[in-house]
Amino acid sequence: MYWNEFFIIAIAHLFAVASPGPDFAVVLKQCVISGTRSGIWTSLGVATAILLHVTYCVLGVALLLTQSPLLFLVVRYLAATYLLYLGVAAIKESLKIKSAEIEFASISVVKPAQAFYLGFLTNGLNPKATLFFLSLFTVVISPSTPAFVQAGYGLYLAVATFVWFTMLSVVLGHEKFRSRILKLGVWFERIMGLILIFLAVQIALFA
Repeated sequence: MYWNEFFIIAIAHLFAVASPGPDFAVVLKQCVISGTRSGIWTSLGVATAILLHVTYCVLGVALLLTQSPLLFLVVRYLAATYLLYLGVAAIKESLKIKSAEIEFASISVVKPAQAFYLGFLTNGLNPKATLFFLSLFTVVISPSTPAFVQAGYGLYLAVATFVWFTMLSVVLGHEKFRSRILKLGVWFERIMGLILIFLAVQIALFA
């Protein structure tokens, strides 16, 4: 019985984590701007936020959140505001760069704690993630499934998320890939900024 649940959860998570979204956008940006190490720390933040979602789903808080329109609206706008801030900040930063091409030497290295919090907040505040995990823990997982088994599912989801984004970080943070992207110069920051702003609007209006 539990293996059937696990298989469905694993497949659903695979499709969800592979879909482009805020998590992918911030990991990509960190990898290109600061390298693989920063991308991995961001990935760890995203994975840790998965445990947050799982915890409040097991405790029933997610159900309460979705049944309270006002509370869910607050979470949506918090997430949208955070992504909007990141997007605007990226565009403003690009306006300060005078050179047409971003050089490796001019890139400031992001501290591990900063990268971790970026990933954690991006995923932790995402209302779409809340709805995804709520659907798993109310539709797929039986109410009779023991709490320790549900916790095991959550641990798998967090580890699988970390492994996925870490593999992406290794690829996206490779110097050859970074150098090609950085040839876009300031336009990379502006494009990433616009993507984050678009995701913010999408979450605010359609989440």
